[in-house]
Amino acid sequence: MSIVVMDKKEEIVMKLVHYFITEQNYTPIVVNGVKNEIWLENNEGPYKIIRINSNYIHNIDQYKFDIFKIKNVMKQIKKKTLSFKMNALNIFLDLNDGVKIEDFKNIKSINIKDESELKKNKLLLEVFPSIKNKMLKDSGDISLLVNVTKDINKKTEKDNKLYESVFKPKKVIITKVIIGICVLLYFLSFLYVKPLGNYLYYLGANNGILVKNGEVYRLITSAFLHANILHLLTNMYALYVIGFQLETFIGKKRFLFVYLVSAIGGNLLSAVLNNSFSVGASGAIFGLLGAMLYFGYHYRLYLGSVMMSQIIPLIIINILFGFMVPNIDNAAHIGGLLTGYLGMMAVGVKGKSTKRDILNGIITLLIYFIFMAYLLFF
Repeated sequence: MSIVVMDKKEEIVMKLVHYFITEQNYTPIVVNGVKNEIWLENNEGPYKIIRINSNYIHNIDQYKFDIFKIKNVMKQIKKKTLSFKMNALNIFLDLNDGVKIEDFKNIKSINIKDESELKKNKLLLEVFPSIKNKMLKDSGDISLLVNVTKDINKKTEKDNKLYESVFKPKKVIITKVIIGICVLLYFLSFLYVKPLGNYLYYLGANNGILVKNGEVYRLITSAFLHANILHLLTNMYALYVIGFQLETFIGKKRFLFVYLVSAIGGNLLSAVLNNSFSVGASGAIFGLLGAMLYFGYHYRLYLGSVMMSQIIPLIIINILFGFMVPNIDNAAHIGGLLTGYLGMMAVGVKGKSTKRDILNGIITLLIYFIFMAYLLFF
């Protein structure tokens, strides 16, 4: 009977990978063109990138070239994950004794020769104190391979269930109801045979002076009104495209909360800065874009390219368009965008947000509303 026996270097690699994936929530990254290297990513970790290199580094020139390679790969990962700043822990497993390790900007390197060194390394123990007790104790035979494979598969299965629950198609209800209300109110407005400004006034258009005088309901009613058919069709198409997607991702309750918070938050800023009448769902729609930004950042490995090519350019173009074209309530757009982002932070992203993230979102959102209310009423 044949027996599988690993060398010490392979054993350390397996145990490190097992620890970082199962205990520290790191995810493997596929990096093209590398050999005998493992790259792991966790944007919430103390090091966003961990790279385990089992190649033999025999002199200083090869060491410097290796660091150059790391920097290039990190640039690619930064772009893909929409990260402005990224730090990496570079673990060498086969470094010549004559090569002196240097620290480079955002790259910390350590050299591990055997498991005893691994468990005594000051940096690892300081940053990952559980590594001493949580690392697998199996020796380098088939049992280690089986246990590592089993545990990583269990973690992968759990992650896959989470991603499936988030991204699988779901029945969209709230977006359809909002579109239905907006369309119904638009056609009901024809019952008013008064000038445009008058019927908007009676139906609940937003106006800073009226809100300040106590008609606070206008902060929400105005988000369901539209001035003309082109205004209605443009906003409903945008709501259809963005709303269907976001409601599927975050669920009905979170979506409704984000939409209403964005509508009120956008109209609050508009009421503070403008005294004219304003109507439209665009402030709330910008809030959905803000929520999509926050959600997409947490699932950037899946939505990073969509964020860079569609969501962010769409936001920038529409904000600039609002500054250049008259009669567009850009204050509502900006206020909606901000409160949508904070609203999504307050309700949390399934499987990603911590209690601290949610608490920070709630506090920041309350600060925004209190500050806007202070400016408007006091």
